[in-house]
Amino acid sequence: MNRTTRYWVRRILMLVMVALVGIAIYQTVADDGKKKNVEVEKTAPDFQLQTLDGETLKLSDLRGKVVLLNFWATWCKPCRDEMPAIQNVYDKHQDKGLVVVGVNIAETQVAVSGFARQLNLKFPIVLDKERKVTERYGIGPIPSSLFIDKQGKVVRKVNGQMNEGQIEGYVLEALSK
Repeated sequence: MNRTTRYWVRRILMLVMVALVGIAIYQTVADDGKKKNVEVEKTAPDFQLQTLDGETLKLSDLRGKVVLLNFWATWCKPCRDEMPAIQNVYDKHQDKGLVVVGVNIAETQVAVSGFARQLNLKFPIVLDKERKVTERYGIGPIPSSLFIDKQGKVVRKVNGQMNEGQIEGYVLEALSK
């Protein structure tokens, strides 16, 4: 290859790399604009998803109750470790108006049903098969939980695993509003 050819090959490769970097930056900025992040003290976005029983659960139908919305997956060890604590708090406070909704992210009904049976989970579990609710809520790491008061406002958002004491404290905070 002569000197002139090498010169043009380098220039073309440089232009292609600059174009690819530009496209990557554009997509990142465009995606950030689409991803909504649910804010504390704002109304939780409504959604409608199927439960494991085939029923339809709509968040707005739960107004008047405190809702713990927990985003999780069966393969997530912290999610698995957190579930018994969530169930215990639900058992303790459901008669005071607490509803727990487990939002499973993109897994099959069979896998989720087996998981729920294995851990003896009694609260409603909905299937976010296409991740639309997960994306709408701006969920990144899992488990992630939102505590929603009786008026439908988010009072707390927690990323990561919680212990039973934390869950109960956040539930009591939401119940007192």
